[in-house]
Amino acid sequence: MSDLKQLLENNRNWSASIKEKDPDFFPSLSKQQGPKYLWIGCSDSRVPANEIVGLLPGELFVHRNVANVVVHTDLNCLSVIQYAIDVLKVEHIIVCGHYGCGGVSSATREDELGLIDNWLRHVNDVQIRHSAYINQLENESDVNKRMCELNVIEQVVNVCKTSLVGEAWSRNQNLSIHGWIYSLEDGLVKDLGISVNSKNKLKSTYDNSIRNIDPKYYAHKDI
Repeated sequence: MSDLKQLLENNRNWSASIKEKDPDFFPSLSKQQGPKYLWIGCSDSRVPANEIVGLLPGELFVHRNVANVVVHTDLNCLSVIQYAIDVLKVEHIIVCGHYGCGGVSSATREDELGLIDNWLRHVNDVQIRHSAYINQLENESDVNKRMCELNVIEQVVNVCKTSLVGEAWSRNQNLSIHGWIYSLEDGLVKDLGISVNSKNKLKSTYDNSIRNIDPKYYAHKDI
């Protein structure tokens, strides 16, 4: 229980520090939220969404799950996307993975961990799709790095293919989908070069982002 008491004490200190800087912050925040961004990220405790991009509470709508996966049957994720698009009117949806992702590593190695294995099958699908490339990599570190990047790109595609995003684009709503990846080693975010704001740009943007993963390998290959 002492650990929990410490968390409560941390909360009181945090609240006091915010009020000292801006006495109106919490009253204003409690009345509404108006974020421009939806962040779809990994549940990993080392990847704090707001802090990474320097945004305050109320400025970033967040959904997190193991390995930042977007599945068309996941009503939790879809509900977040729907609320973000239709109610909050976000302008950007960012799928952000991170290097050294345990979920991606487990899926790639086909570890048997229990219930979560079913969830990580979606990451296995990414590996199968890109197996010709992944299988020629020489060490596990390179495999994990490339798989983390490829997983983000494929999840961006999944977001773009939801009916929710398609309907938003059909009514000319200002909405862009982006793929980023975060490095635990230096705290920096890398843009993976996939930013899509209309259905007809998805294929070409996807192809370019995949080629950027390893230009030498993909230079003369169909994707």
